[in-house]
Amino acid sequence: MNGYLNESNFIMVEEGFTTRDLLENLLGELCQENEQQAFFVADLGDIVKKHLRFLKALPRVKPYFPVKCNSSEGVIRLLAELGAGFACANKAEITRVQGIGVPADRIFYSSPCKQVAHIRYAASHGVQLMTFDNEVELSKVARTHPRARMLLGIAADSSPSAHPSMMFGTTLKSCRLLLETAKEQDVEVVGISFHLGSRGLEPQTFAQAVAAAQLVFDMGSELGYRMHLLDIGGGFPGTEDTRARFEEIAAMINSALDLYFPEGCGVEIVARPGRYYVTSAFTFAVSITALEEVPAEQSGSDARRAWCTTSVMASMEPSAASCLTAPAPGLGCTRPCPDLPLLSSSLRGPPEHAEDRIADGLELPELHLGDWLVFENMGAYTITTSSPLGGCPQPQVTYAMSRMAWKAIQLFLGKPPQTEDDRESLCTPLSCGWEMAETLCVTPVFTPASII
Repeated sequence: MNGYLNESNFIMVEEGFTTRDLLENLLGELCQENEQQAFFVADLGDIVKKHLRFLKALPRVKPYFPVKCNSSEGVIRLLAELGAGFACANKAEITRVQGIGVPADRIFYSSPCKQVAHIRYAASHGVQLMTFDNEVELSKVARTHPRARMLLGIAADSSPSAHPSMMFGTTLKSCRLLLETAKEQDVEVVGISFHLGSRGLEPQTFAQAVAAAQLVFDMGSELGYRMHLLDIGGGFPGTEDTRARFEEIAAMINSALDLYFPEGCGVEIVARPGRYYVTSAFTFAVSITALEEVPAEQSGSDARRAWCTTSVMASMEPSAASCLTAPAPGLGCTRPCPDLPLLSSSLRGPPEHAEDRIADGLELPELHLGDWLVFENMGAYTITTSSPLGGCPQPQVTYAMSRMAWKAIQLFLGKPPQTEDDRESLCTPLSCGWEMAETLCVTPVFTPASII
């Protein structure tokens, strides 16, 4: 084992006892203690499966997890244990990753807009890989980090929906001038970076981006650069209810890479999967602290507003808010709910931060003070390195992993099973650990049930 993660960092879930059971036990304890603070339960085994699945589907691509997507310690420790790299957006994220012992050569300072003080911090802590897409960023790095290894960020999406003011990355027309300027300032440019996000799920869009990167590689070679790194960004789905499955997207990526950067060409491929790793692993529980009836004649059709114990979801990216409404929050408790009438409801953050709009138009049973709502697929952009807005405390995270998943990590890292029972419980052959992605006994446990 690499030493980043051990059994003290999570609760070991035995066979027959799921993380759903753990969630209900925690809720039972909180109800007895009259405690209403929101909390997460994280299934680390789900992330293990995602990692093995990623490596199997994209064998040429090394994942760098974007810390801004989920900076919780358990996630960082697990992915560090599995050998992933980390894409950090600022000094705080670099500090968090290096704080558990991750070496600088596994960190990518990926922000396209960096503070000079943060660049100096990266330089003093050995972080060299970073990106730029304009002369201002280039000059900042040239002045403060002479050993930096830079990736030129390109805006490779030329679709009509791509609004220039909302994009980072330079145009192909500007690439040669930026490369020449980097040469003049003695900055080492080692490759190209692009990030299409969900737009990259279209095969033609991604192929165009890779083709554009290949053209810029040629420009770099003409100017004397030895480019050897291509960053294809993120945009991989975190759940299965998307129009394109991960394996279909991976096949499209592999096809484009084989065409423009064939194996053996000397170019290393990296990606920044964020939602993919953590979305489905986290479940969020929040209690109701205040209620308000809304007359039907008022604007909108909501019959009731409810205030929750946290505003954590208010800090989510707009695109992540869909997990609040589709599916609706899960409900589960001792009271039967299947036959209860549904009311159009809105959820808000704590009463002192009533402007935090969590969700509108939810069809929920009648809520009561002290009820708990359970949201699944809540791992992406809900936990930040810094404190949430308004000074609200960060919800506690309880990590769990099945014993089978823990054994899979050991096997993946080359540690043989300890006993004969362990050998029999793991399917063979497992030369690279790929088959384990299909055999981990971690069932989908975050299913909505009732009001608690």
